[in-house]
Amino acid sequence: MTVLILTSEEDVTADMVVVHLNASGVPVFRLDPADLTDGVSLSGEFVHGAFRGHLWAAGRLVSIAGLRSVWLRRPGAAAQRAASPSTWLTEEAGQALYGMLRGSEAHWMNHPDAARRARHKPWQLRLAQRCGLPVPATLITTFPQAAREFAARYPDLVVKPVSGAHPQDPPRAVPTSRVAPDTDFSAVAFGPTLLQRRVAKRADIRLTVIGDRLLAARKTTGTEAEVDVRFAASDAPWEAVDVAPRVAEAVLAYMEGAELSYGAFDFVEDADGVWWFLECNQSGQFGFVEVDTGQPIARTIAEWLAQPVAGPESHVNGASARVV
Repeated sequence: MTVLILTSEEDVTADMVVVHLNASGVPVFRLDPADLTDGVSLSGEFVHGAFRGHLWAAGRLVSIAGLRSVWLRRPGAAAQRAASPSTWLTEEAGQALYGMLRGSEAHWMNHPDAARRARHKPWQLRLAQRCGLPVPATLITTFPQAAREFAARYPDLVVKPVSGAHPQDPPRAVPTSRVAPDTDFSAVAFGPTLLQRRVAKRADIRLTVIGDRLLAARKTTGTEAEVDVRFAASDAPWEAVDVAPRVAEAVLAYMEGAELSYGAFDFVEDADGVWWFLECNQSGQFGFVEVDTGQPIARTIAEWLAQPVAGPESHVNGASARVV
């Protein structure tokens, strides 16, 4: 059976996983939904209670019934690169593709419904709280007075976008920045603003979770002024680190609650060694961590994708953690 990878052609992180799948003899079919209907084709037939569906790309035809897993990595919007793209065509193509794939028996990393929900930062913060992960005091508001009162309670604040756009996604990407003591919060009224108590960190933590396997890495903070590790100039490498049992239990509870099979968690570590939850990216990058630490992240993802199609454990995590 085949592993379907939905991502862009330029996704070198996905390439790392494909190498392992190829080495183990697992068939891989990779396409970008953005290439519907110019380079990618689909067909689905629903007759007499039966369904037969097929996908075609790069000269290959694959049966939807023959998929063992679907990796929803970083796909483009459906039909975005069609000869005559339109909002209507994107909606129609997306409904057709994902509607048919939802009907397959393949297990997902991650299911589109779970992935869409998991992108919402306010939802992440509440789920993390419920699972017992420490979350810095946070306010999301369009009330200037609420921002002023929050700043009075927590004088050392950072501001970050609610959407959490990646640094490689300008102009929406805005680095997390410290809030000056004399800030005028009047502009808060013009758009939702996320304010968060700044944690005086000594390190950043990236915890990659694949099914029930946890791989954590730690990067020492360069300077006191460093706030957003994504934009930091620090040369300190990422180093493999152990995960405390309490953190592992809470993280797996988060994964189960979010119905995710893959998650890239970002924490900051304070002077007491406490890991404070910042966010969980359901399609976060991992190549930079694997390069520095040698952790087998790509291989672990390949092994998960190569699992046989069977049972509820294909869709939701197991209950116990394996830290590697």
